[in-house]
Order: sequence, then C-alpha cells, then structure tokens
Amino acid sequence: MAAHRKPRQRSIGGHTARTAATLALAGAATATGFDGTGHAEPQLTPAQVKAKVDKLYQEAEAATEKYDGAKEQADSAQRRLNALRDETARKQQKLKTARDALGSIAAAQYREGGFAPAWQLALSGDPDRYLDDAAFAERAGDRESAAVSRVREQLREIEQLRGAARVELTSLRSRQAELRRQKKTVTGKLAEARRLLARLTPRERTEIAGAGGTGPGRASRSASDARDALEQAGSASAPNARAAEAIAYAYAKLGSPYVWGAAGPNAFDCSGLVQAAYRSAGISLPRTTYAQINAGRRVTRSELRPGDLVFYYSGVSHVGIYVGDGQIIHAPNPSAPVRLAPVDLMPFAGATRVA
Repeated sequence: MAAHRKPRQRSIGGHTARTAATLALAGAATATGFDGTGHAEPQLTPAQVKAKVDKLYQEAEAATEKYDGAKEQADSAQRRLNALRDETARKQQKLKTARDALGSIAAAQYREGGFAPAWQLALSGDPDRYLDDAAFAERAGDRESAAVSRVREQLREIEQLRGAARVELTSLRSRQAELRRQKKTVTGKLAEARRLLARLTPRERTEIAGAGGTGPGRASRSASDARDALEQAGSASAPNARAAEAIAYAYAKLGSPYVWGAAGPNAFDCSGLVQAAYRSAGISLPRTTYAQINAGRRVTRSELRPGDLVFYYSGVSHVGIYVGDGQIIHAPNPSAPVRLAPVDLMPFAGATRVA
C-alpha cells in the first residue's frame, strides 16, 4: 500500500510572489493613485467653488421658502386646534351643568314618588343612545324635554368639535413632517456649501462673499443715513410714504445676518426681510416668496420704482426690495449679510408693487 504523504505547501515566492505584489500595487494604484489623488475630489478653482456654492445656496433658499410656508401652515393648524380644544372644554362644562340640572329634576321627582326618565338619562353611561328611545319623548314632561334637548344638542356639538380637532391634528402632523423634510434639505445644502468654502483660503472666501455685493463698507447704516444715501445716489423718490418707510427699514438692517427661517428683528432670510420691512410700514405680506409675488400688482422690469419687490429664479425662490438707482436690498445667503446688490445680479423672475 502506498504511503499517504501530506502534500508539501508551496511558499509564495518567485513568479507567484511577484504576481501577487503586482496585483496588490495595481489595486492600491486604483484605489489611491500613484500620485496620491486617485478618486479624491479634484481640486476646484475659487470660481468653480463659487459656482457650486451659489447653486447650493439657491437650492437651500428654495427649500427655506418651502420650510417657511410649511411653518406658517403648521402654526395656523396649531392655533385652530387649540381653539377647537378650548371650545370643546367650554361645551363639556355646559354639558355638565345641563346634566346636573337633569339630575336635580330627577331627584325632585324621586322625592315625590316618581322616577323620571330624566334620572335614567343622568345615570346612563351612553346618554345619546338612550335619548334615541322614542318612548322617552312620550314620557318626559315639557321641562324635562327642554333640558334633555339641551343635553342632546351639546353632545352633538362636542362630537362635531372633536371631529374637527381630529382633522386639524392630522393636518398639523402633516405640516410638521414637511417642516422636518425641508429642514433636513436646508441643513444638508448649507453643510455642503460650508465644506466647499472651507477648502479655500480666507482671502478667496472673502472675495467670493463680496462678489456681486457691495462689500462690508456699505453694510451698516441708520435709517436717516438710508434716506440721505437715496438722495446722494440720485435715486428716484419713493412713490409714497409706505414704500419710503419699508426702504428705510431695509437700509437700517444692512449688515444683519442671514438666518434661514428668520423674519427679524435681528436676522432674516430673503422673504423674512421683505415681510418685516413692509410690516414696519403697516402692510401685511405673506411669509413666502411664491405668495409675496401675488400680493400686489405685477410690474415689468422697466416699470420698477423704489419699494417694489423683485423676484428671482424660475422657482421664485428669492426676493429683494428695489431701492432705485438699479439696486436692491436683500438677504443673500448665510455667507453674506443683508446688503445692497445690482438688480440684475440674479435671473429676473418678476416684480410686484405692494405700496
């Protein structure tokens, strides 16, 4: 019988070792590249970073406007729900009073030797069902019938209020879910923009922040300085006192930070600044750009007068206040405060006159 021999293990050497090493190096080269770059993101120029950041800010602002709209609707739903709950509580108190009155009537009849149907109603665990008994109406006296009618009506009203509250609660939860979705979108876009900007030098970031704007030297003025600046710049006069007041408010907020979802008094997003400016002038505007554009009379680019609202991008996701001399005041994005800018800096989508 042939002896069973354990096969000898071959060491990795010679050609085999060289092949393995070659494959390993090839894999490493594929993963990282011999020059250290491989699949890493390519180095972007400041101009390319600016283009990407501008796009992210635009997308974030579109989501911000949706967030603002959802928040406005959620707040309204919450107010309606609170009002319904308050009304239900008042109705329940009235129901208790009415049932107590029925109990008093029944107690009096019991002392006189009778056990009125009203007493059965007061003790019933399901009074509405009991009231459906046609025999009750035949047995109840006039006084009891009136009291029972009040109880029955109050039960019906309470159930209607509870139904309306359930609808509002569903609406509120839907709006809150939309808020969470838009908040996630906004924060994601802004985080990506910050990551791109962090790759630039401080000087490059400053140049990007100032591009298309007016620089920090024009970022803070008082309301009186604002009016003086309008005259010195040779701008057309505001057409009325309300437009002038809104413009003065906007000038007074130059340099205020951009914060998404904010509507003043110390920070703003674009539609929040417009809303606050006209609120100071006694005019109530909707919260979002896509509602503000329909809040007044549409005007063309050539018809612009100081105080008009100018909207940008195809989705109407940005707005500024025209102040004359080819300039708007707007809240641009998180990288720049409230500032003056050329009216044609962004793609024109429409304009509205609200004062």
